[in-house]
Amino acid sequence: MAERVGVIGAGLAGLAAALDLTHAGCQVTVFERSRLLGGRATSFKVAGHEVDNGQHVFLACCTEFIDFVKRLGMEHALRLQDRFDVLMLSRRGKASRLRTSGLPAPWHLLTAFLGYRHMGWGAKLDVARALACVRETRRFDGTFAEWLARLGQRETAVTAFWQPFLVPALNAPLDQMRASDAAFVLLTAFLEDAGAARLGYCTVPLARIAEAAAQRVDQVRLATPVAGVEVRADGRVAVRLAGGEREVLDAVVVAVPPPQLASLLVRAESYGVPPLDGYRPHPIVDVHLWHDRGALRFDLAALLDSPVQWVFEKAPGYLCCSLSAADGFIHRSTEDAVRVCWEEVRATVPGLRDARLVEAHVTRHPNATFIARPGVQRPGPGTRFPRLSIAGSWTDTGWPDTLESAVRSGRAAARHLLDAPVVQCLTS
Repeated sequence: MAERVGVIGAGLAGLAAALDLTHAGCQVTVFERSRLLGGRATSFKVAGHEVDNGQHVFLACCTEFIDFVKRLGMEHALRLQDRFDVLMLSRRGKASRLRTSGLPAPWHLLTAFLGYRHMGWGAKLDVARALACVRETRRFDGTFAEWLARLGQRETAVTAFWQPFLVPALNAPLDQMRASDAAFVLLTAFLEDAGAARLGYCTVPLARIAEAAAQRVDQVRLATPVAGVEVRADGRVAVRLAGGEREVLDAVVVAVPPPQLASLLVRAESYGVPPLDGYRPHPIVDVHLWHDRGALRFDLAALLDSPVQWVFEKAPGYLCCSLSAADGFIHRSTEDAVRVCWEEVRATVPGLRDARLVEAHVTRHPNATFIARPGVQRPGPGTRFPRLSIAGSWTDTGWPDTLESAVRSGRAAARHLLDAPVVQCLTS
């Protein structure tokens, strides 16, 4: 008989774990409290339009996420740039591109900086000097804003380079992100591989990817909240559902955010899991705008010194404005959020100055990412019990809370179970 394994959470972490466990011969059941698949990377209908719950972007260096989608036969749903190429717009009507050359890293950035119109030579030298010192940042015990201040970075360097790239990448203000996390992004994406920072996004609603993964699993139970998890004396794991049902499984992966994991385990330390109260949720707000100007012929653009960090042309006449680290916007009224974003794109995006807004909707994700406070130890996949592992994009994968981290965590949790001598996921 194949081992019966439960996975709690149908986000990308849980689905990645479920896929690997299924491939290894386990009989897998996924429990998901929502009626939707995908967790924090899903999509849903709003007034007849299917929209993502956040404009998720990946980079070419997100190899595990890309491989996960390819394994699902969904490679056609990924759009990835041939080289890093971003349109940078400002309210002053100035447009510029940051486009890398064919030179090896880090020299591939040179021509992009030389022609970048939003920074003067002094600010460009500031950024170049900081990039040359990035490896030292990994040892700096403070925020990235503090590190930039220590280097004397000009305001234009901050607003025209550091903010538009790092705030969306880590979904946190510069004064709340750890310098070591920012250093990881800069080294991994820009400085060590000339092709790593190429931007990509899904051309289909995110739920399609989650659905493709779920179809490869034995059973997925949606709208099925789990109320508790308990490791029995024989080492097997009992899952108690909110409706009172109880299932005893050979092993379990718990792939949920920190607050839910703390609730399920009750006393995390008794499972060998570090304290779970040291994580701060950060919101993302997306404002979806339909206008009467049709195709504007760009994929994505960064808006400088604006509450809208990025705007994506999802389809002719449809723009998605992405507001990361959106603490100041999460509680604004829909009307106010739409008004601000429409004013921003009309003032910056060519071809929209005299456009008419046809329709608009706002999606809010209060807990889009979870960032560990300084000094907090992020857990790995293991617990004190070989038949119980944990996953989630917020866990210690070596990556910040991203799509890539989610997939890496799920695969690590599956490996943890499969490597345990008491779990033999082999069909008879």
